[in-house]
Amino acid sequence: MSALFSDTHPKMEALQIQLWRQASPTRKMQMVAQLNQSARLLALAGLRSQYPQANEAELWRRLAGLLLGEEIANKVYGELPHAK
Repeated sequence: MSALFSDTHPKMEALQIQLWRQASPTRKMQMVAQLNQSARLLALAGLRSQYPQANEAELWRRLAGLLLGEEIANKVYGELPHAK
């Protein structure tokens, strides 16, 4: 089997895969939820950096645009203000 991670020792990678396989479905769903939350937080941090003058509501609206696409985000949350 080829390595998944180039920076991880093969024995540690094999152990990680074994632990993933042994995890219950509930635990796997918890891990996915944690990864999704981390991705949202990283995206928000990037948006804060890109739009330092934006308030929290605008940042969350911009995140919705990233996650849902602008067309759906506009329908659900309204259009963004034209400020950058």
